[in-house]
Amino acid sequence: MTVTDSPIDAAAQRDALGERIFEQLLVSTELLTVDLGLRTGLYHALSELGTANPAELAGAAGVHPRYAREWLEQQAVAGYVQVATHSDDDAERRYLLPPGHAEALLDPDSPGYVGAASPNLVGLAGVIREVSAAYRAGTGVPYSDYGEDIRHGIGGFNRPMFVNDLAATWMAAVPDLHAKLVAAPAPRILDVGSGTGWSTIALARAYPRATVVGLDMDEASVTEARQAAHQAGVSDRVEFVRADAADTGLDGTFDLITIFEALHDMAHPVVVLEHLRSLLADGASIIVGDERVAESFAAPGDEIERFMYMWSVLHCLPATMAEGPSVDAGTVLRADTVRSYGALAGFGAVEELAIENDFWRFYRISSDRSADRRPGRRNCSGGRT
Repeated sequence: MTVTDSPIDAAAQRDALGERIFEQLLVSTELLTVDLGLRTGLYHALSELGTANPAELAGAAGVHPRYAREWLEQQAVAGYVQVATHSDDDAERRYLLPPGHAEALLDPDSPGYVGAASPNLVGLAGVIREVSAAYRAGTGVPYSDYGEDIRHGIGGFNRPMFVNDLAATWMAAVPDLHAKLVAAPAPRILDVGSGTGWSTIALARAYPRATVVGLDMDEASVTEARQAAHQAGVSDRVEFVRADAADTGLDGTFDLITIFEALHDMAHPVVVLEHLRSLLADGASIIVGDERVAESFAAPGDEIERFMYMWSVLHCLPATMAEGPSVDAGTVLRADTVRSYGALAGFGAVEELAIENDFWRFYRISSDRSADRRPGRRNCSGGRT
């Protein structure tokens, strides 16, 4: 049955959509109040104090007492904080941040960390006028224009996976490759699209004898990644390079190359994969983690599909199109497309790995050593990470 075959109750459709958009307005603006609490240090101060009335919280966080009171009341009504001591006197009422909420909002390494959600919302909304203009002009919005909020939002969203899952789960799914990296006296690893560095740092921690190179085109990300590596105590084995993945300028070969949530952002992914094939050592592979989208288009979609398309519409597609002529993949990079990229780049196998993850699908891309390892002929250049 097609849509036109069904009787349409326009008023019911209107009201249902109205209710849905109101709910979305409510939850998105409540997320902005979470962002406010994170930026001002209100959550951190409340967690440190244990319980607090508005004046105490204001003093600890360095905000005006009237703002502290209103924020606390709103947070309690929304269910983010709890009332610890009830009082009819608004100034004397005491509040607390539940321990589970404190972990989710304030511990960036926790598997349940959600503190990066609100910067992503702020960053996407902050460039909506530029994105609208790009839609009309057929141009794009450079990644750097999305600014600090998106840089930290994306990095913070993925960081818990790198910290908790990269070594214990992802690399465990390729035991032969893992064993080689453990046994090698000084393995070399290249992390393409390293962003603010959390994947690169996790690789260095997983393989203490390895030297790891993180590669990214965004200058601000590379700068912050270097700082993070220094703070993590791995800067003696980790190097971050600002370069194009299609022509890295790197010497030698690598025992592992990783591309985490960056393949779909590349303007010329086949050219990139061709170049990376030339950097692989004997028996080495590329491990790709990219979006866990459906095998084919279907509408309506589930929450993950909706989430990925949201990112594509507002960020990934405009950022890629800003680089000029490209494949314009967008966030929704389906498995068949990844396999086709690998084949076109001259790889012998693209294997989907049995790794459970709500957001990403993982691939092992391997090269047949009997084939020519040199990059294939290029008809385009560039590619971002």
